[in-house]
Amino acid sequence: MSDSKEQRLRKRKKGLTIIGAVVLVGGLAWGGWHLAVASRYETTDNAYVQADVVQVTPQLAGTVQQVLAQDTDFVRAGQPLVRLDAADARVALEQAQAALAQTVREVRTLYANSAAQQAQVALRQADAERARAELARTQDDVRRREPLLASGAVGREEFNHVLAQRAAAQAALAAAESAVRAAREQLASSQALTDNTPVAEHPNVLRAAARVREAHLALQRTELAAPVDGYVARRSVQVGQRVQAGAPLMSVVTLGQSWVDANFKEVQLRKLRIGQPVTLEADVYGGKVEYHGRVVGLGAGTGAAFALLPAQNATGNWIKVVQRVPVRIELNAEELKAHPLRVGLSMEATVDVRDQSGKVLADAPRPAPAAASAPEGAGGAAEMTPQEREAQADVQRIIAANLGAAVRGAVPAAATVPSAASRADTTARVASAPARAAVAQ
Repeated sequence: MSDSKEQRLRKRKKGLTIIGAVVLVGGLAWGGWHLAVASRYETTDNAYVQADVVQVTPQLAGTVQQVLAQDTDFVRAGQPLVRLDAADARVALEQAQAALAQTVREVRTLYANSAAQQAQVALRQADAERARAELARTQDDVRRREPLLASGAVGREEFNHVLAQRAAAQAALAAAESAVRAAREQLASSQALTDNTPVAEHPNVLRAAARVREAHLALQRTELAAPVDGYVARRSVQVGQRVQAGAPLMSVVTLGQSWVDANFKEVQLRKLRIGQPVTLEADVYGGKVEYHGRVVGLGAGTGAAFALLPAQNATGNWIKVVQRVPVRIELNAEELKAHPLRVGLSMEATVDVRDQSGKVLADAPRPAPAAASAPEGAGGAAEMTPQEREAQADVQRIIAANLGAAVRGAVPAAATVPSAASRADTTARVASAPARAAVAQ
């Protein structure tokens, strides 16, 4: 009896020893794996594909005449997507062109009046000189006859007549000098509107030319073009629909520039750095396709902090929830081109955290725009786009057609079209011209 009991105890002890050894070996194996492999990587399956979803919205109200793209269509930047009724915009442009032509002619009248007023000043000055000479003559008559009055050689009546002539000459001279001053004031008032400014750069002409450019811009905006290369999605616009400025009509998704937002737990962030390599798998392709990328940024806050309804942690019933922070992962463009992804697809991301030389947060601005629409011109802000050049050519044509032969020959061609850089300088003159005219008048 005792022998069987001892055997059972020995078997139990042996079993426990085996179990303990297995547990110990398993623990050592897990610890070795963790130190050698697991501690070098951070993995999450809470990762999703993102891309820029660019809305196509009109900049003015109008009625839709044509819809040139459907959902899933691929479009190039600058390709027309929607056309609005342009009849009102064309009428507004014609009115602006007529107003510019009228303004050029009115400004020419200002310059012509200025020349006429200069001649008027010269005429008034000649009248004043004539009156001054007449006054000198009558004063000589008075000086010659005054000594003769006592001897009786000149009668009192004749002397009084000479005095009256002198008084009349004095009054005529005063009137002539007043006329000169009035003519000079009128000339100064006219020159305040035209001085040191050619016709093409007169504030009134610049204001009317700006309205022509504005009308050109409004006409061009009746055609909505794709701002970027991408795929059309969420098309809601219909032919005949009346749309308002800013209303979303459709979206263009830039799938060729997709990235992944991987939401890591806060306990996984301590080793994540910008620039670390990432390996990703997409559920849509499975393990057959592997993507490679790198960490380009860590979110400035948790997802809950930026939620529409953020958590109220100061309430009485509080439960701690592990927070997650979005980590942006840039994908390899060639791999993305070979195996395209869609916005919202699930991914599994594994970050190699062995390299700890990167930064936790970005400390320098992005060197290039994060997203930009298709460039309309080849240069910077000072260079005009093709649409602006077209409007400027129209302005030049109207100004040249209404300048007149003499004025057109006196004004250089470059002056009829102010450059984009000089337009900002002339804006102040356009705004202050009415005030100067009021002061001069």
